[in-house]
Amino acid sequence: MQASEQCDAVVVGSGPNGLAAAVVLARAGLQVRVYEAQRTVGGGARTLDLGLAPGIVHDICSAVHPMAAASPFFRAFDLAARGVRLNYPDVSYAQPLDGGQAGIAYRDLDRTVEGLGRDGRAWRRLMRPLVRHSPAVTELALFDRRSLPPDLLTSAQFALSMLEQGTGLGKLRWKDEVAPALLMGVAAHAITPIPTLTAAGTALSLGALAHSPGWPLPVGGSQAIVDAMVADLEAHGGTVHRGFEVTSMAQLPEARAYLFDTNPWTLAAILGQELPARYRRAIERFKPGNAAAKVDFVLSGPVPWTHPEVRRAGTIHVGGTLAEMSLAEAEVKAGRHAERPMILASDPALFDPAREVGGLRPFWTYAHVPAGSTVDVGAVVQAQIERFAPGFGDLVVERHTIPAAKMADHNANYRDGDIAGGAMTMWQIFARPTLSWNPYATPVPGVYLCSGSTPPGPAVHGMSGLNAAKRALRTRFGIRRVPSLAP
Repeated sequence: MQASEQCDAVVVGSGPNGLAAAVVLARAGLQVRVYEAQRTVGGGARTLDLGLAPGIVHDICSAVHPMAAASPFFRAFDLAARGVRLNYPDVSYAQPLDGGQAGIAYRDLDRTVEGLGRDGRAWRRLMRPLVRHSPAVTELALFDRRSLPPDLLTSAQFALSMLEQGTGLGKLRWKDEVAPALLMGVAAHAITPIPTLTAAGTALSLGALAHSPGWPLPVGGSQAIVDAMVADLEAHGGTVHRGFEVTSMAQLPEARAYLFDTNPWTLAAILGQELPARYRRAIERFKPGNAAAKVDFVLSGPVPWTHPEVRRAGTIHVGGTLAEMSLAEAEVKAGRHAERPMILASDPALFDPAREVGGLRPFWTYAHVPAGSTVDVGAVVQAQIERFAPGFGDLVVERHTIPAAKMADHNANYRDGDIAGGAMTMWQIFARPTLSWNPYATPVPGVYLCSGSTPPGPAVHGMSGLNAAKRALRTRFGIRRVPSLAP
C-alpha cells in the first residue's frame, strides 16, 4: 500500500507522543499526516468497548494520569479548556496489606502523615520538600536528560532521597511495614526490581505528585485526552490515517521529516538497510523491559476492600509488603511468574459514575509477568485482589486477559508485553535508546524517534513528541520558535 502525494511531515504511530509531535508540527503551519496501524487512535491511551458487557468501556493501558496533569506539554495544551475533565480522588493511591491494614496516600500530605502512625514524621521529612517544590520535581522527571535540571537544589535533594530509598539505606528510615510498602508500591510503575535507584526515582516523583496536585482520572476514560489531541490536529489541517500498518518507508509519502512513535526495534525494521550498521547495533544493545499482562473485569459493584479508605483510592497497588513486592519483582526479573504478582488496579466508576452502565462497571488491572509470557494470569490476579477484598470474586461478571505475548496485537510498541518501551534502568534513562546528544534524531536525515523509548521515557506526557518535534522544526524547517499550543 502506497500513501500518495507529498506532505511536510509524517508521524508513524498515534500514541500520545506521536499526536503531541503532530500537533506541534501542524500548529507550526506544516502539512502533517499521521499513520496508525490500529483502527482506533491513541496507542496506550485508548478506551475501547471489549464486548464484555453492553456500554462498558475499558482503558486499554493507561487509566490514571498524574504525568498528563503535570506535563508542560499538556499544561500548555490546556485540556480543561478543550472540555477534558480530570477528576482528582481525595485518595491518590492506596496499598492494602493483610489483616485489614493499608497505607493511604491522600492528596493532603498532613492527612497521609496522620495515618502512618510511628512513620508519619519520617514520611513528612521525606516527601514534604518534594511536595513543596513539586513543579521542579516534575521538571526533573520530564526533562530531556541532556540539559541541566532547572532547580539544582531540589534536584540535589531528590538525588539524595533516591539514593537512600533505592538502596538498603531506605529501610533505616521506617519503623513499621506500612510506610515503606506505600512508597515502594509506587515504584511498581517502573516494572523494575525493588529497591533500585530507578524504582526509587519513580516512587519519589510520582509520590510527590500524589500529594500535589494528585493523580487524576479523565472523565470518559483516557480516550478523552486522545480525542482532544486529534481534534486539534485536524483543526490545523493534519490528517490521521487509521488501519495503515507501516512496514517500510516505501509505503509513506515523500516528506521532509518523519517522526516515529514506535519502539526502536520497529523503527529499525521499517528503515531496513537505510539505517547505518553502527546505529543498528546500538539499538540491538537497548534492552527491553519486564512485561505486563492486562486483566480487565466487569463487576456488579465496587470492590469490597477490607480497609474502607482503599475504596476511595484512584489507584491501588496490590502487592502486600515491601518484602513481598521485592520478591515478586525479582521473580519476574528472573523470568518466572510470581505466586503473588505485583498488580496495579483502578475502579474508574468511583470517580466517573457514567462509566457504570446497567449496574455494571469496569475494573482495570495489570500484573507484572516475565517478558513474552503466554500465561493467562486472570485467576491469579483475581485471587490476589480477593486476598485484600474478600467477596471480590462474587462481583466478577466477566474477565478478559491479554497475556504479555499478545499485548503487541493491540499496540505494536508493547513487544513481549514491555509497556515501557525499554527497560527502565539508570543507564537506559539516559541512553534511551542510545547514548547520543540528540536521542530523537537518527543517522538517517529527517528521521526522528519520538516514543517513550526516548527521554523522558514512558507515561502519558507528550514530552518525547514535543522534544522530537522541536528538533525537527529547527533542523528540517528552520523554525526555532515553538508554536503556541493554547486552544
